Amino acid sequence: MNITLTSLDFAIVLPFIFLAGLIDAIAGGGGLISLPAYWSVGIPPHIALGTNKFSSCFGTVFSTRNYFKAGMIDLPVAVCSAVLALLGSWLGTRAVLLVSSSFLNYLLLILIPVVSIISMLKRDFGFVNTAVTLSLSRKIVLGAVAGLTIGFYDGFFGPGTGTFLILFYSIALRYDFVVANANTKVVNLASNVAALVSFAMAGKVFYALAIPAAFCGIAGNIIGSKLVIRKGNKLIKEIFILALVLLFIRIIYNLATN
Repeated sequence: MNITLTSLDFAIVLPFIFLAGLIDAIAGGGGLISLPAYWSVGIPPHIALGTNKFSSCFGTVFSTRNYFKAGMIDLPVAVCSAVLALLGSWLGTRAVLLVSSSFLNYLLLILIPVVSIISMLKRDFGFVNTAVTLSLSRKIVLGAVAGLTIGFYDGFFGPGTGTFLILFYSIALRYDFVVANANTKVVNLASNVAALVSFAMAGKVFYALAIPAAFCGIAGNIIGSKLVIRKGNKLIKEIFILALVLLFIRIIYNLATN
């Protein structure tokens, strides 16, 4: 791996990794910031993905820990979603080898503005937790569907996985944003660990940057999760909209460059 970075390159990338960890802990979508940061200093795409998984994996450990300690995770549902997400991600990865994922760019150009507008107009969306009206068995089944579906999306396409999972939890399982986001972290952690193992075994992690980036990601995740614990749903909703805007920009960029 012949990659040489200057001190200026590190100074450019690391603050963005901190910001990515902060946003990811609050509403998902951190990869929409961190990956372009890695690419901007000349890190090849596959190595950027592996290096990003290294930093985000360690960051997610700390945000998940904070949410668990605060009692915000519906653990049976989260664990079931995580297990099915691993299967879904594998299926999505296999499917993308057979079918082009480009049509999803056009589909998301329609879906993202619709979701954003609904989120802004429906003032109580994500603020009320009515998951207690569902039986545990139904929540587990819906959690499995959420994990399988979003895991498939992650393997097939990827960007904004955490943000869409929060949306799925909020609509299907009737969680508020706080619980939906906390559950998402368990799923993210499982998928990040699985992906990191694959990238590491393939030699696609640039550790000279990944290790300091991990510390920045951890700091961002710790601060972000503590902000959520203190400020709750309103903060998540604002960052949720921001994550959707970033994803929309990313889709337009994909279409323009392809």
